[in-house]
Amino acid sequence: SNELRSYAKAMLTMEPRRQQAFDEIKKIIGNGEVPKIVCNDKNSLGGLPGKARDIAVNYCQSYQKVVEENGLTIDRYNTITTQVQSNEDLKRQMYNLLLRLQKNP
Repeated sequence: SNELRSYAKAMLTMEPRRQQAFDEIKKIIGNGEVPKIVCNDKNSLGGLPGKARDIAVNYCQSYQKVVEENGLTIDRYNTITTQVQSNEDLKRQMYNLLLRLQKNP
């Protein structure tokens, strides 16, 4: 449960930054579709034009720092992500935790 709280806090911290990075990359790409960016997959970053790639790399580095500041390793964070996506009970638990944290950070 402490790990889920740390995970949720990292998510809440990074979501506005994710949206900002996405918007900046979208402006650079123009009408084209923004490709899926996966921080631990260098190939997903390689398909971006120069400035957009820089934004994505900075975002990914920032994400890693926030995850670690919340007491998790990137590997553990990614494991929790996979578990939340595949377990309905855990997904519901995470949703409720995110709502509570948004009301009382």
